[in-house]
Amino acid sequence: MKLRLILVVLLVLALTGSAAWLAWTLLSPYSAFGPDGVILEIRRGTSRRSIARMLEQNGVVRSALAFELLARWRSNVELQAGEYRFDQPASATEVFRKIAEGRVFVHPLVIPEGLNMFEVAARVEKADLSSAEEFLRAASDPALIRDLAPQAKSLEGFLFPATYGFPRSVKATEIAAAMVARFRQAFAAFPAEGRSPHGLSAYEAVTLASLVEEETGQGDERPLIAGVFYNRLARRVALQCDPTVLYAMQLAGKNDGVIHLSDLRLNSPYNTYIHRGLPPGPISNPGQAALQAVLFPPQTDYLYFVSNTEGGHFFSRTLAEHLANVAKYRRLAGLPPKNASSSTPAGKSAPPSKPSKRRSR
Repeated sequence: MKLRLILVVLLVLALTGSAAWLAWTLLSPYSAFGPDGVILEIRRGTSRRSIARMLEQNGVVRSALAFELLARWRSNVELQAGEYRFDQPASATEVFRKIAEGRVFVHPLVIPEGLNMFEVAARVEKADLSSAEEFLRAASDPALIRDLAPQAKSLEGFLFPATYGFPRSVKATEIAAAMVARFRQAFAAFPAEGRSPHGLSAYEAVTLASLVEEETGQGDERPLIAGVFYNRLARRVALQCDPTVLYAMQLAGKNDGVIHLSDLRLNSPYNTYIHRGLPPGPISNPGQAALQAVLFPPQTDYLYFVSNTEGGHFFSRTLAEHLANVAKYRRLAGLPPKNASSSTPAGKSAPPSKPSKRRSR
């Protein structure tokens, strides 16, 4: 009888001690990884035991056994596949909850204003989220914007510049869809009253905004440049926008970031030196400021602009004023004077043979 009592006491003590150990192991914060944290990938179909071992081996939980017991006790809860980052001490129950809720690690993808879809694809590939080829295949399908732009041949112009976060498992089509969704959100935020007084369609407005975006990196200049382009369109004067030539060159596989005089004669519908009016579609993906400048343009009588060598532009109303500004630009840039009789510049940001403004920002 006495022996049995001793055994019962020992069993109770063992159970109490085990319960106390299990509670301490599961509930107290723990970390045995480096200061930069650790990223673990849980593949689809990985067993709970394997997940527990992975977490212990990488210093995320104290005990694989304790985590496995918790996972088996919560067998009705599925542990989600994906990449997880652990960079702060956390209890095993918190780790379990994070994986069960699928709070996967997202990789940042920064898309600045003014990148075209080829450059966006390169950024997507550099972030190791998709190959550039896969992304371009997704961006070449305009189905996502058919209601906004029935004539669009791709998603160019609608891949909204922003900072995104995507899990490693994301598909190229999902990345493109997220960018278009962000565009729709930004576009819908503009008030309807007073929008697009010149009667441009949404697609035409995005196209013009892409030109404005490419011509300047200074926010206060975007409305003025939009006004210049509207004035030239109204007078049926060629826009003579250098970035459209660069885009045409890229489509032709010739773009090295420099425009030469011979390039101004490139036979492309995007070349606004030889074709009046807007190009057939956007040449880049404009941000909210460029869209606003086009949708709510100021009243201005400027017809020309040229670089001031400091990131901005000189604006002028007449060709004579513009030629004087071109001469000023050349002096400031240390270039030899140009024969005025051979100069017929328009709304260009810099004379030919200079790098494009977007690449020099």
